[in-house]
Amino acid sequence: MTQKQATRYPLVLVPGLLGFVRLVFYSYWFGIVRALRRDGSTVIPVMVSAVNSSEVRGEQLIERIREILKETGAEKVNLFGHSQGALTIRYAAAKHPELVASVTSVAGPNHGSELADFLEKNFPPGTLRGLLLNAAIRLTVWIMALLDTGYRGTRLPTDVDAAHHSLTSDGVALFNRQYPQGLPQTWGGQGAELVNGVRYYSWSGTIQKGVSDRGGNRIDGTNVTCRIFARTFTKERGQCDGMVGRFSSHLGTVIGDNYPLDHFDIVNQTFGLVGKGVDPVGLFVEHAARLKAAGL
Repeated sequence: MTQKQATRYPLVLVPGLLGFVRLVFYSYWFGIVRALRRDGSTVIPVMVSAVNSSEVRGEQLIERIREILKETGAEKVNLFGHSQGALTIRYAAAKHPELVASVTSVAGPNHGSELADFLEKNFPPGTLRGLLLNAAIRLTVWIMALLDTGYRGTRLPTDVDAAHHSLTSDGVALFNRQYPQGLPQTWGGQGAELVNGVRYYSWSGTIQKGVSDRGGNRIDGTNVTCRIFARTFTKERGQCDGMVGRFSSHLGTVIGDNYPLDHFDIVNQTFGLVGKGVDPVGLFVEHAARLKAAGL
């Protein structure tokens, strides 16, 4: 591939809750960064607080975007956000559309997560259950920070309760009232693709019957976890990826919302153990070509 296949603006990848850049040798965006760079694009996976509110993460991202623009000489960036990363990039684009060419939500809880609602109800802050869950998450963040060889900046702040509320239906509803860009006007519909000069896109997957025995997913522990989490869903039961509902993920132009991919498969975790005939890396490569064709 040559530079002719490169996007005009850098591709900036933002992880979700408990996200990272690289744990020792394992990349959050397993195989995706390499595939995108192969086409000549500038690809930069970034780190924001692994556990915090979407607004705090968004402010951190804005600062990082400014650094990237200075480092690369680019005028704007194309933002990709997985899971809570989708809310993070939406915040940045809403606050500073002049810095952002496009926003792409990958399995983003753009209308909240029923899993987060379940946890808020059953592990409320201030209770013993809530405190134990909070402590477990903080310990996980601490261990991950030690192992993240892809990030060596100042340790970023953690706020478990703020992160949790940011992902609930009520928390995201409040967020959406302030930052509605790209949201559908009807449930299950599509939103405006172009808002304030920023293009909005989304895609997501669902756990589908009979997919648990597809290829390597037999030993994919995260797929089992997502299937357990999917039982907490009521509104979108049978129509979720284990953490985010199919229609809850919609933002801007919906490229697809029913790929046979769970919440981790969609970013090619774990170690690319996804179903036969499913290519999550290809979705990113195809979208980069889409952005290039749009002049982005």
